[in-house]
Amino acid sequence: MSNFIGIRHEDKYKLERRAPLTPRHVARLVKQKKLDIIVQSSDKRIFTDDEYVHAGAKIAKDLKKCSVIFGVKEMPESFFEPEKTYVFFAHVVKGQPYNMTMLRRMMELKCNLIEYEKVVDEQGKRLIFFGRYAGMAGMINSLWALGLRLKESGYSSNLVKLKQAHHYHSLNEAKDDISAIGQLIAEKGIPHELRPFVIGFTGYGNVSQGAQEIVGLLPVKEISPEKLLELHKRKKLPDNLVYKVIFKEENLFEHVDGEPFDLHDYYANPHHYRSVFENYIPYLSMLINCVYWDKRYPRLVTKQFLKKMYAKENPRLTVIGDISCDVDGSVECTLKPTEIDDPIFVYNPDTEQITMGYKGKGMLVMAVDILPAELPRDSSDGFADVLVNFVKPIADADFTEHFDDLDLPKAIKKALILHNGELTPEYKYMEEFLK
Repeated sequence: MSNFIGIRHEDKYKLERRAPLTPRHVARLVKQKKLDIIVQSSDKRIFTDDEYVHAGAKIAKDLKKCSVIFGVKEMPESFFEPEKTYVFFAHVVKGQPYNMTMLRRMMELKCNLIEYEKVVDEQGKRLIFFGRYAGMAGMINSLWALGLRLKESGYSSNLVKLKQAHHYHSLNEAKDDISAIGQLIAEKGIPHELRPFVIGFTGYGNVSQGAQEIVGLLPVKEISPEKLLELHKRKKLPDNLVYKVIFKEENLFEHVDGEPFDLHDYYANPHHYRSVFENYIPYLSMLINCVYWDKRYPRLVTKQFLKKMYAKENPRLTVIGDISCDVDGSVECTLKPTEIDDPIFVYNPDTEQITMGYKGKGMLVMAVDILPAELPRDSSDGFADVLVNFVKPIADADFTEHFDDLDLPKAIKKALILHNGELTPEYKYMEEFLK
């Protein structure tokens, strides 16, 4: 059982300003749950030390007194202490090689590790996530990048009035700007050369829903992938509409043997499927990529296809907002994740090289890999709304007990990767990654 709960400051990225628990949630835990909370001092966190003090927390330079520590991103190996419990995005369940040393260190010290990503309900849906805010920040950034790219191509666009997401004081401020641009589109229309303007979304989960929430501030009409293929044939189209297309798995892939698409089979045997997304790419103006991907799955946008597309003419597709940000992944031209303060690059299909910024021949790609950090106050608040319900049960748990006897909520117990330094039954497969 814990005497003190710690909230760690974030130091993995320069512009990481999020917190797992906000002052509002800390006040609730202190006053209603009678917990003692220590917040590690930070001069860059979106919430000030004074705000946490006012909420009833103590401020300290370190968290030595704390037996349970909450963070957001990975923690350095030097931070861990013996037999303590850590709750954060560890990014280890796929055997990510860059985090295996961290995991080994936690095992040596007999630590407990709870991974937010694996806190799920009975249907396997994640309960604690930043995904919606990744989608919103990614969409704001992509529209901002589109404005820069259109200006570079000689088009006058009100999108140049937008700012990158992290330059807004709040999500509502960003939404107000985009709503105003939506009103101008409704009144003045879209340049003829850019019509029909179509935004394609791959994926339909929390990330995609967040991105669509932002696009919904524009005058939008949703059409099916099938209708997209017919849209360019129509001679007369409204000049003040943005078209939205959501691509699901059955739209993106086909069985290599011509058998009907089967979602369960696709996830079980992705090698039996190939991408057909190239049929749709030429008709998109923007692509917002929100799919889960690993190396078992087919790619959606390949370098080879981009080279072929640019060899013919300047394509309609202007910007790829790769919110998923899998390097060399579903969007193969995402050659690197980008930083918040240097968020976009242009990929040249001929040279297969990138140039940071929005100028040059090729495809503009937005690939920031910590997008929720661009909306630190809003995303922290939404994340903590769920996490706060699990803090006291974690604090009260006696981790010295046998795993089978641990008194934890089912969702948290499923997310316990390490118990006293040992991989728990569900995560024994990770031994292979640690060799």
